[in-house]
Amino acid sequence: MSNMTSLPLIDTVDQLEDHLSAPSAEDVAAVSSLDGDIIVLGAAGKMGPSLCRLAARAISEAGLRKRVIAVARFSDMQVRCDLERSGVETVICDLLEPCALAQLPNVPNVIFMAARKFGTSGSEHLTWAMNTFVPGLIAERFRDSRIVAFSTGNVYPLVPVGSGGATESTPVAPIGEYAQSAVGRERMFEYGSAKWGTPVTIVRLNYAVELRYGVLVDIALKVLNREPVDVSMGYVNVIWQRDANSVSLRSLAHCQSPPFVLNLTGRETLAVRDVANQFGKRFGVEPVFSGQESGEALLSNAANAETLFGKATVSPDQLIDWVAHWITHNGALLNKPTHFEVQDGKF
Repeated sequence: MSNMTSLPLIDTVDQLEDHLSAPSAEDVAAVSSLDGDIIVLGAAGKMGPSLCRLAARAISEAGLRKRVIAVARFSDMQVRCDLERSGVETVICDLLEPCALAQLPNVPNVIFMAARKFGTSGSEHLTWAMNTFVPGLIAERFRDSRIVAFSTGNVYPLVPVGSGGATESTPVAPIGEYAQSAVGRERMFEYGSAKWGTPVTIVRLNYAVELRYGVLVDIALKVLNREPVDVSMGYVNVIWQRDANSVSLRSLAHCQSPPFVLNLTGRETLAVRDVANQFGKRFGVEPVFSGQESGEALLSNAANAETLFGKATVSPDQLIDWVAHWITHNGALLNKPTHFEVQDGKF
């Protein structure tokens, strides 16, 4: 990542996708230094497609012939078609099926993104299968690779708002079954690293944002629709998804055994009330609030990531401008709320 600069507004999905997958010089250098191809497991979610395209574009700019392989169930075949048009190979695979995993190619660089969060309440068994059983299978299947494994800041306890956020050394204290299963995911990769010496980076992400979904979109829509903005979870961290993509790709170089743990988010602690008021000014709407801030929130300290990879390229103010412009100009939305305001861990 690099220093923030003023950036133009984004008007179309094509422009947005180009922004989200635009490689930096550091990304190009990162793929150049890697031995072999890259496989992304669980690649069809909100973040995976742009990460795959970022890697493919970086490889192309480096003049290399390495492959990027996107693995998912691809319930939306348009996602698969778009990836293939971008030079990404795709493989349809249900990661819950060990026999299917055996058919995947041996690739030295693995990025694991598969996870389940929403819908956990009432289907806890499926969340545990996806978040703990599958990582155990992957740790064994790719024992000879290096693995960047996505986790979440939800593994941490709520921390005092003025603390700067939980650091990587903060003891985990997951609230609710989703967060507990996320700790289970980490433990499975730790087990594989201990048993087979697999180099691993565990990335604790919260929250990546872009213009079609994310915490900022959630707040903006509440304000625009004159619905109450719940400030019970009154403070958040966010990071532009392209910056998160870049760190994820470049984290392959930092895999180690025991695993390297890295918080991935923005450096700023944002007050939900302040963000809502900023959207209110842009929309000409007086925000409505519910709940009351407490002295604690789910916050992560990303100082280590900033030291390793540099500052974010897009500021929160820029992100708020982009989201406000996107929504008021009828930009496409994914309609996938983050439920960032949940405090009891029930998703």
